[in-house]
Amino acid sequence: MAKQYDVLFRLLLLGDSGVGKTCLLCRFTDNEFHSSHISTIGVDFKMKTLEIDGIKVRIQIWDTAGQERYQTITKQYYRRAQGIFLVYDITSERSFQHIMKWASDVDEYAPDKVQKILIGNKSDEEQKRQVPKMHGDKLAKTYGMDFFETSACTNYNIKESFTRLTELVLQANRKELDGLRVSINEDLGIADLEDEEDQCESAANTQKACWC
Repeated sequence: MAKQYDVLFRLLLLGDSGVGKTCLLCRFTDNEFHSSHISTIGVDFKMKTLEIDGIKVRIQIWDTAGQERYQTITKQYYRRAQGIFLVYDITSERSFQHIMKWASDVDEYAPDKVQKILIGNKSDEEQKRQVPKMHGDKLAKTYGMDFFETSACTNYNIKESFTRLTELVLQANRKELDGLRVSINEDLGIADLEDEEDQCESAANTQKACWC
């Protein structure tokens, strides 16, 4: 059977509860949108493969709970992340203000080379907007991040934002990727697909069982 991917990267979704992290993930991986809000318990993940510059990239996307009681546990996932989305809700000024806290946690717990993108979600709810787009732009520039406003409901900028973060991770690891076609580099997280998915699913299920 032909190899299904060349390299595996781990991406992480961070932000307050209710900003739409799970909706972003489901829209990107399954092209589904569920309007009802069910808080994530602990962590969950999904996988998707993209082809960028001729490289098949398998991305493992971790969806974390935004509630404070889970944050001590979810911080352990920062260390293995190569890309992080910082997500706020454009209809919630509070979620926007909390981005600074999330960014501070990333600086403390994530690897130095981790790539970050700022996401202002729910752009379809313009009539409820509390955070002007220019404020998102300004904050992203302050942290040296790319910025996207997205809508999981209308599928606006979903593929674009996930693809962009994957591209940034590839660029950050370009030196290691130079020899990709010759050999497998374990440091990049390349692993057997079935083993990796089984391990992640087992870990996620175990944590859910412990945290319910």
